[in-house]
Amino acid sequence: MKIIIREAKIIDSKSPFHNKTADILIKDGLIKKIGTSLPNIENAEEIKFDNLHISQGWFDSSVSLGEPGYEDRETISNGLNVAAKSGFTAIALQPNSYPIIDNQSQVNFVKNKANGFATQLFPIGALTKASEGKDMAELFDMKKTGAVAFGDYNKSLDNANLLKIALQYVQDFDGLVIAYSQDQNIKGNGVANEGIVSTKLGLKGIPDLAEELQIVRNLFLLEYTGGKLHIPTISTAKSVQLIKDAKAKGLNVTSSVAVHHLVLTDEKLEGFDTRFKVTPPLRTETDRQALLKGVLDGTIDMITSDHNPIDIEFKKMEFDMAKNGTIGLESAFGALLTVLPLEIIIEKLTLGRSVFGIENDTITEGSKANITLFNPNGESVFTKGNIISKSKNSAFLGTQLKGSVYGIVNQNQLVLEK
Repeated sequence: MKIIIREAKIIDSKSPFHNKTADILIKDGLIKKIGTSLPNIENAEEIKFDNLHISQGWFDSSVSLGEPGYEDRETISNGLNVAAKSGFTAIALQPNSYPIIDNQSQVNFVKNKANGFATQLFPIGALTKASEGKDMAELFDMKKTGAVAFGDYNKSLDNANLLKIALQYVQDFDGLVIAYSQDQNIKGNGVANEGIVSTKLGLKGIPDLAEELQIVRNLFLLEYTGGKLHIPTISTAKSVQLIKDAKAKGLNVTSSVAVHHLVLTDEKLEGFDTRFKVTPPLRTETDRQALLKGVLDGTIDMITSDHNPIDIEFKKMEFDMAKNGTIGLESAFGALLTVLPLEIIIEKLTLGRSVFGIENDTITEGSKANITLFNPNGESVFTKGNIISKSKNSAFLGTQLKGSVYGIVNQNQLVLEK
C-alpha cells in the first residue's frame, strides 16, 4: 500500500517535525519520506482534507466490547471498526465478556478475532478467576499469550492480601496490575454521587469516600510491595490529590480518567436519564475541575473513553435498576476538545502505550505508520447518526462537540471515517 498524506500539520512532541505542516509518504506500512510538496507517485493514494492534522495513533486503555458472550452489545469486528473511525489505532480490551478473559485460551480467542484489523487489540486479563475476587487468575500464562495488564473491570478487590500477592507476583515478569477503586460496602446500594443532586432526586448516594478509601488502601499496598499499579477512571478531587502525593513519594502508580468525568457532572441526572448512569458516578463541578487540573499537571496519565456498550433493555428502565455504562469511542475526541487544549489531548490519548508496555511509533522517517488523522476545528451536535456502535447508550447524545476525526493509518491499512 502506498499513501501520500498532503499538507498535514504534525502534532507529535517527540518528532522533529512537531508543529510543522508537511506531506508524508507511506509505503508498505512505513513512513518513507516527510517533506513539502512531495512528488506524485504512481499508484499512490493521495489523502487531502480540510485543516488536516495528524498525530501518533491514539490508544484507549479501557474498552469493553462484549464478544464472546454478549455479541448483541458489540462484536470485536464492529468494535474495532468503531475504534478506527473514532481515531484509535489500538485499544486495551477489558475482560468482562462471557466467559471472562481469565486464561490463555480466552486471550488467544480475542486476539485471533482481532487479526487483520487496522486497530490493534491488546487484551487485559482478569486479575481473579471469573473476576469473582476469590482466587488469582493465570496471570503469567496470560502475559505470555499477550495480555498487557490484569484487572477485574469495575470490580474492586475486597481481599487486600490477594492484591498484595498479585502485586508481588507480577514483578517477576514486569506485569501491570489494574485496581479499580470503590469500596463496595460503602457504596452499598448507591446509584449516583452522594450530594445535593442525589438528595433532591431521591436517589441513593455513593460518597466520594467509597473511592478514596479504596485508593488509600491500594496505595499502601503498593508502597509495601513495590511493582506497578494502575488506578483507572478516578472521579473525585481527593483521589487526584492522593495519587499526586503517591507519585511524589516515588510510587510507581498511574491513573486514568474517563472522558465523561471531564465533561459532565451529576447535574445531568435531573431527568433520570440512564445514559448518565456510569461507574464511578458523575460527580460535582468541583470534582470535574480537579480532574481537569490533574490532567493538565500530569497527575492523571491518560484519558479513556471507558467505552461500555449496554443493551437497550438494560438501559431503558428505572434508574435504580439500569446497568452502568456509556459508549464513548465515537464522541471522545470531540468531547475532549470542549474542555482541554489539543496538545494535552493528544498526549493523554497516546501516553498509555508506554504504561501498558505497547510500542510507540513517532512520526518520523523510517518509523511504522501508526497515525491518527483529524481536524481540531469546527463544531457539531452529536446524534445517533454519528454512532456506529451496535449499542446506542451514549451520554453525549445531543451534546455540542468540537473537531472531527478523519480516520487512521495503521497495520499497513487506511481506514477513513467516511
